[in-house]
Amino acid sequence: MRTIKIFDTTLRDGEQSAGVNLNFSEKLEIARQLERLNVDIIEAGFPAASKGDFASVQKIAQTINNCSVTGLARAVISDIDAAWGALKDGAEPRIHTFLATSPIHRQYKLKKTKEEVVETAVETVKYAASKFPIVQWSAEDATRTELPFLAEIIEKVIQAGATIINIPDTVGYTTPQEYGEIFQYLRSHVPSIDKVSLSAHCHDDLGMAIANSLSAIENGATQIEGTINGIGERAGNAALEELAVALYIRNNHYQASTRLNLQEVSRTSSLISKLTGMVVPANKAIVGRNAFAHESGIHQDGVLKEKTTYEIISPDLVGFQSNSMVLGKHSGRHAFKNRLSELGLEVADEEANRLFTVFKDLADRKKEMTDDDLAAIVLEEKLSKEQRFYDLIGIQIQYGTNSVPTATVTLSGSNNEVIQEAGTGAGSIEALYNTLEKCLNGTANLLDYRIQSVGAGRDALAQVYVKLNYEGVETSGRGLAQDVLEASSKAYLNAVNRVIYMKEKAQAQAVEAN
Repeated sequence: MRTIKIFDTTLRDGEQSAGVNLNFSEKLEIARQLERLNVDIIEAGFPAASKGDFASVQKIAQTINNCSVTGLARAVISDIDAAWGALKDGAEPRIHTFLATSPIHRQYKLKKTKEEVVETAVETVKYAASKFPIVQWSAEDATRTELPFLAEIIEKVIQAGATIINIPDTVGYTTPQEYGEIFQYLRSHVPSIDKVSLSAHCHDDLGMAIANSLSAIENGATQIEGTINGIGERAGNAALEELAVALYIRNNHYQASTRLNLQEVSRTSSLISKLTGMVVPANKAIVGRNAFAHESGIHQDGVLKEKTTYEIISPDLVGFQSNSMVLGKHSGRHAFKNRLSELGLEVADEEANRLFTVFKDLADRKKEMTDDDLAAIVLEEKLSKEQRFYDLIGIQIQYGTNSVPTATVTLSGSNNEVIQEAGTGAGSIEALYNTLEKCLNGTANLLDYRIQSVGAGRDALAQVYVKLNYEGVETSGRGLAQDVLEASSKAYLNAVNRVIYMKEKAQAQAVEAN
C-alpha cells in the first residue's frame, strides 16, 4: 500500500478563483484547519506577488508545525529570494518553482527557444537548491509539451537539484489515458527519474481533474496537488476530498492511501466555503448536502434495509454528524466552551468569554443553536473583530408593495462619531445599500450579492456574501445575523472596512520604508 502525499494549494491556486479575496486572518484560519486535516504540504501563497502575500506566507510557515509549508516562485531569482525570506523559518521549508514548456507558451508567452527555456530552468533550480532542502519544479502546461523535450528538461532540472517533479495539466486539456502515458514515458526516458518524486496537478476544465489525478497515481505519481472543494482558476482544481475518499473506498483497486484525517473533511469544506463565499453545490461529491440524501422510494427502501445497497460512503467517515448537540439560552459557559473544543474551534479564554456573550444574546432570540450556528458565529467574530472603521449601530427599513422602500442607517465611524443617513431604492436591499453609500466617504459598486441560511428553520441565521468595488478596489465581505437586512449591512461594511484597512496598512508600511 503506497502512501500518496497531499499537496494542498487552496491558499494559492484556490484563492485565484474569481471573486475570492481572503485576508490575513482568514488565510491563517484555513491553514490551521488544513493542518488538522493532516495534509502533507500547504502551498500558502506566492510570496513575490505582494507584501501582503509575503507576510501571510511567512506567518503560516512560522505557525504550522505538522505540515510542510511552501510558496510558489517563477523561474526568477528575485522570486526565489522572496520565497526563502518567507519560508526559511518553517518546520520544513520547500519551494515550488515553475517554467512553461509547451510550444504555445514558449512562442507567445516566454518568447524563448527550447535551449533558452532549459537554461533558465537549470539556472533557477540550481539557485533554489542552494537555499532550500526541497525543491519542487513544475513544467507549466506539461500535457501540451512535446514528450522528448519534456523528458530532456526534466532530466536537466533533476541534475540541477530538483527533488520533486510536477507534471501539471495546466489547462485541463488531457484525458486519463493520455496523462498516464505521459508518466509512463517519463519513467522510461528520464535516466534520473528514480531520484525524485512525481507529482500531478490537474485542472477541471473538461471535468476530468480527479480521473486524471487517479490515473497519475496508477502510473507512478506519489504526490497529488489540488484544493478543498475543487476551487481554483476557471473550472478549478482536483478536489482533494474526492481524491482521498476515492482512494479510501477503492483501496483494493488503487493500492494507495493518504494521511488525511477524513473526519475533518466536512469541517474543512464548510470553513473554506464560508470564507471564500463559494457555495458548495448540493450535488457535489463527498461534501454536497445531497451527497447522502435519498429521494427515490426504491433507494430509501434499500437503504433502510441495508445502507450499503445505495450508500458506498458513510456520512460519519467524512465528519458529517447526524446527532449534533443543540445548545440553547439555558446552556452554560462550560457547555459552550466544551462544544467549541469538540468542533475544533480554538479560542483563548478571554475570547471564549466574549463569544459566549454573543452566543447568549443570539440564543435569547433563536430557539436552538446548532453546531453550524456555533461555527458561523465564532468565525464571524474571530475574523471580523479587527478592521472595523465603520460599525453598524442600527437600521430601519420601511417597505410596502405600494410604497417606495426607504432605509435609515446609523453607523459609528473610526473616531466614534455617529453617522446617520436615509435613502430610497427599488427594493429593500437597494435602499439599504444606497443609504450605506451615503454614510461613507467614497463610492461603492455592488458586483455580487449572495445569501444563504445557516441550518434550517424559520429562525435560521442568514449569511450574506458581497463583492464590491469600493474606491477603485475590488473587495468582498461577509455578514451574519438572524435578520437578512442586518446581515446584508454587515457584509457591506465588512467589505468597505477591508479596503480602508489595506490602504491604511500600505500607507503605514510606506512611511516605515521612508
